[in-house]
Amino acid sequence: MENEYGDAQEVDETPAPPQAVPESTPKVRKQLPQRNVDAFWDKFTTKYPGKVHSVLPADIYAKAKASKTKKGVVSGQVTAKSYDQAASECKNAVEKIAKECRRVNLKYRDPHFDIEWDLKRYWRDCLDGLKTDDEDRASPRSVKRIPDIFDKPVFFTEGATASDVRQGMSGDCWFLSALCALCNKTDLIDKICVARDELVGVYGFVFHRDGEWFQTIIDDKLYLIASDWWESSDEEKRTFEMVNRQDAEERYRLANQTGSKALYFAQCTNENETWLPLLEKAFAKAHGDFSAINGGFTGEAIEDLTGGVTTELFTTDILDMEKFWSEEIMKVNDEFLFGCATGTFDKWQGSDQASRTGARNDIVRMHAYSIQEAKEIKGERLCRLRNPWGEGEWKGAWSDGSEQWTPEWMELLGHKFGDDGMFWISFKDLLRRYQSFDRTRLFGPEWRITQQWTELDVPWSADYNDTKFSITLTKRSPIVIVLSQLDDRYFRGLEGQYTFQLHFRLEKDGEHDYIVRSHGNYSMHRSVSTDLELDAGTYSVLMKITARRWEGDSTPEDVIRNNVKSRQQKLIQVGLAYDLAHAKGDIRESEEEKAERQKRDEKRKAADKKKQRATKSKSNRKKWEYGKREKAREKRHTQRRDAYNRKRAEAEAQKAAEQPGGDAGSEGLAVESDLNGTDAAADAENRVEKQASAGAADNATGEHITNLESLPTPPAEPQANDAVTAGAAKQFQSEKVEAEDAQAEPAADETTQVSRLSEANVNSIPQVTLNGDPVPVSTALPASAAAPSSLAPNDDDYRYDSDASYVSSIDSVLDFYPNEEAYAAAALAEEDAEQQEGEGDLSPAEASDADAEFENDPWNAVCVVGLKIYSKDEGCCVQIVRPKEEEEERLDLDDASKGVSGEVDGRKL
Repeated sequence: MENEYGDAQEVDETPAPPQAVPESTPKVRKQLPQRNVDAFWDKFTTKYPGKVHSVLPADIYAKAKASKTKKGVVSGQVTAKSYDQAASECKNAVEKIAKECRRVNLKYRDPHFDIEWDLKRYWRDCLDGLKTDDEDRASPRSVKRIPDIFDKPVFFTEGATASDVRQGMSGDCWFLSALCALCNKTDLIDKICVARDELVGVYGFVFHRDGEWFQTIIDDKLYLIASDWWESSDEEKRTFEMVNRQDAEERYRLANQTGSKALYFAQCTNENETWLPLLEKAFAKAHGDFSAINGGFTGEAIEDLTGGVTTELFTTDILDMEKFWSEEIMKVNDEFLFGCATGTFDKWQGSDQASRTGARNDIVRMHAYSIQEAKEIKGERLCRLRNPWGEGEWKGAWSDGSEQWTPEWMELLGHKFGDDGMFWISFKDLLRRYQSFDRTRLFGPEWRITQQWTELDVPWSADYNDTKFSITLTKRSPIVIVLSQLDDRYFRGLEGQYTFQLHFRLEKDGEHDYIVRSHGNYSMHRSVSTDLELDAGTYSVLMKITARRWEGDSTPEDVIRNNVKSRQQKLIQVGLAYDLAHAKGDIRESEEEKAERQKRDEKRKAADKKKQRATKSKSNRKKWEYGKREKAREKRHTQRRDAYNRKRAEAEAQKAAEQPGGDAGSEGLAVESDLNGTDAAADAENRVEKQASAGAADNATGEHITNLESLPTPPAEPQANDAVTAGAAKQFQSEKVEAEDAQAEPAADETTQVSRLSEANVNSIPQVTLNGDPVPVSTALPASAAAPSSLAPNDDDYRYDSDASYVSSIDSVLDFYPNEEAYAAAALAEEDAEQQEGEGDLSPAEASDADAEFENDPWNAVCVVGLKIYSKDEGCCVQIVRPKEEEEERLDLDDASKGVSGEVDGRKL
């Protein structure tokens, strides 16, 4: 268990190289900060959280299992009923296998957990999980059957005792410590191994998982430390032959592969007892492989072996030490079983300066011990503890050889000295040296259990869920309430990226304050519980689930993809356990719930449609107002240019009429005038283009469009003969009519409309001729007709040239805003069509500005939870209550930050 915390690593203090300054300023989204935050949460939290419920394709078995799960109101049953069913099925299966093996004259070979074939073919499915690290891999060297290992094998001699237990080369001290605790109740081990045929080599066990008992059947093959003689290395064989010159092979077997000491995993102290390694193998098979049982909590193992309920207690949290001693510790092996550990926070500062065992007088930190016995004699409160290693003991007061021991005390406590892992310690030192206790409550035949499972979406910000459990009691009864999540140890590798911490509170219907809250566990996340006594009535259990995401962990999809080709059978085995576990949370609605949900969905969709319609209508009206203002401005510019051109034409005509007649030199004068006019027109045109470009640049930055009135006045028309003047006037009049037609024609869209108006403005500049040919004029757009992209409003505070820009008398469809409801409905229909065609996605510019990490991988936490009720009320029942539309949100009374006003629904807390 030490590797759960890891050693401190050196920190590289080398300063980071200076980062390059970006060449361009990053794009800033132009909207209010609150909108930025809202947009982030919309991307971070998915609207449709989901969870993989079935790993295997078309898993009919898991679906059939789910269909048998009771829904709705679930009544209680005797707690032993589920155990009796599993034990009966296990006995029948073992008997059937034994008959078959005798019929064909073969020992039983477990086809689902054949450790020999698995090891020597290097599949390692029985040893390694789907994600076992190389450094954690076990390395047994051979496999043999029990008759080939033990000279006189026996399941146990005088029953299973704690002194039999010795941990092997695995990290399952938590499980072995639980066995040490169970050994003090002789009937418990017999209830776990319910059937066996030692001659055939078949053994049947039952374990408890997620509220129900199930069977596990194994053969009698076990892993060994040493290789078989003919499979060992040549160097090893030569060395052994040099020491044992006669019958080296037999001597090798007797020395390295005989008795409990030869076993790779758990061993019995007695060289011929077999119950412990077989039970450990069955426990590993039940979880999928041996790596799955590395690391854990003693209380969880006791739950798996007894069906009890474990509570994690920290020494500093115990209120009344006298009550803890008299009502809990003194009832060990009767109502409770206890495990204990220490050193939980030894490495939190990143150092490991204290020795591994010396810091607490040879009490090993991060190691599981079990309390075997508690006695109070002559004013001394003493506890007997067991180290599952079978060695390593406490060195303080009441340890072996300490001054407290006298012949009288040796007789009173029945103790013998010896480094066997068993030692006595005072209650005072127990509290000083051990930081935490796993207290498991046991249930007798008078208790009944009622349970129900469901699935919940877990938000990033935890609060009490809308879904709750309803409990009905028909009489006053002691009750134990347990909120559990699935035990993911059974499908290691497929648990996903989320871990969950559970919490609940109990309320009586009709009252506005909670009765009790669950006892929170620091380390054990599998369940939380509380026990109390309640009167008859209806109660509600409100759940709060806190999720944490580990980005470095693999998702079920990743694990499936990585193992589907290379480890087919292992993926099937673990996947089946996953599917069966998650089938518990399958939500099947009653007709009433279905009707209520459909009604709620319809109301929600109608509200969403209404909100979308209003938003679209507001957006379209804004666009309409903008278009109206732009069109009014273009009309004013055109009218001003037309007036100027008319005045100029009249002035030129009057000037030509006033000049003295005569054709002499008229041609030369016309040519000179044309040349002068060309220079002046070119100069004016250059100035127009420069200011038009400046206006376009301003538009790109979001500034208002430059008014055409600020442009330089075009030069006067050059003098020309009547034919030239008449031709220019005719051409100008034609272009003017075309511009007015383009102005009056309804635009297909805003961009087309603006481009036509801009073209009309450019064409309104009179042409200048040289030798009868028109001089080319630049087609650069004036400032009022910049690029279409600059015409769109940049933000909500877009400003126009003046307030007068809004006034317009243009005869256009834009002058009359259509019926708002009809317009919004049409706009919403258009939006729906765009979404169906995939046109509603972000533009490339917007997509690059979005946070793709959260948008593509949003928060998506889903937890399968179950409520178990242990009571002595035969009429106790549990029902899942899902939220209704009219129910108000509930404040978190447990979180001061969410109830700072001190009031809930107008009531003082």
